[in-house]
Amino acid sequence: MLGNSLSGMRVVDFTQVAAGPLCTQTLADLGADVVKIEAPQGELCRALAPFVEGQSLGFMALNGNKRSIALDLKDPQHRAAALQLAADADIVVESFRPGVMQRLGLGYEDVRQRNAGVIYCSISAYGQEGAWKHKPGVDGVLQAVSGLMSVTGLPGSAPCKVQVPIVDMVTGYIASIGVLGALARRNLDGTGQWIDVGMFASAVAMQQMAFASYFADGVAPERIGSAAPYAAPNEAVRCEDGWVMLAAYHPSRWEALCNVLERTELLGDPRFKDLSGRIAHRQELVALLEERMTRRPRNEWLALFEAADIICAPINDYSEVVTSPAFISANLRETVRHPEAGDLMFARTPLRAVGEKTPARRPAPLVGEHTQEVLQEAGISWDHIRDESQSAAREEK
Repeated sequence: MLGNSLSGMRVVDFTQVAAGPLCTQTLADLGADVVKIEAPQGELCRALAPFVEGQSLGFMALNGNKRSIALDLKDPQHRAAALQLAADADIVVESFRPGVMQRLGLGYEDVRQRNAGVIYCSISAYGQEGAWKHKPGVDGVLQAVSGLMSVTGLPGSAPCKVQVPIVDMVTGYIASIGVLGALARRNLDGTGQWIDVGMFASAVAMQQMAFASYFADGVAPERIGSAAPYAAPNEAVRCEDGWVMLAAYHPSRWEALCNVLERTELLGDPRFKDLSGRIAHRQELVALLEERMTRRPRNEWLALFEAADIICAPINDYSEVVTSPAFISANLRETVRHPEAGDLMFARTPLRAVGEKTPARRPAPLVGEHTQEVLQEAGISWDHIRDESQSAAREEK
């Protein structure tokens, strides 16, 4: 089963906020044992709203199926324990700025000297190399600097970001793909490697088609709202009581659309004769479509379009998404019982084989919930670490 693909693999997770935690949660969803190492006060995402009973929903959404161990990496005894855990792991994932893990003695070379086969994945804003490697970055900043914000929104509007942290999400998934590729390579020759995943590069990769067009003609794309720059009609169109997303740019579907709308004269209109013409005259085309479509409710048009094999969908808000047949039949809602926040609902992982019913994730851990358990498994005495740390602190005083 897909959910057991990484069973027996140990992941040590030094990540925070979104991109890194999504990567390691993906590995956990595939069956890996993920041990999250946090500062005693918890990682940064635990402080982000909204909260339920004092627990961050964002943190809980990205850290299911993990165990948490609380270590102060400024403390030599705690660092030694973290290094031992990393050296015993199959995979290490970290999301500090480049150089931080090396200064802590927990960098790739530090771990590799003890475990030559380790797969070590570093996630950062701009990668481990290059002029900007030490710059900090968060999702909105990366949407801006990668060009994504320049093409998001309505024509003439202020810069607009995608509301969900799309760069974080894409970076997390790219990182997990890199880890899986490295695992496949290690299965062949036993070698580990250091994977470099940058949010900037991931954001650019997400825009491959747009950059290909820019490289071809040198014209920077502009904001065009819901429309696809490469096809028309392929955009949001207004109905009497709402909106639909309509993709009828293939010649046979364009003809079907004109027939359904009873606007067959558009087929002979020289402005709309071919795809290039429809793109060039998109504004006039949409106005003509909406002139007819605003006469009837959305659901009536959707039924007619689907009967004619025209690709379309309602533009749903979240309340409509979670009650839709697609969401329900895919079983995308899961209920998790958290020890502090109680029963909570999250979106279930989409990773599954045909016929597989994935169980709900275990709840995200409390800070340090599994510290003694994990250390004991590794043969490390937490009492000894605590006593040594307290003794060193007294000596410093």
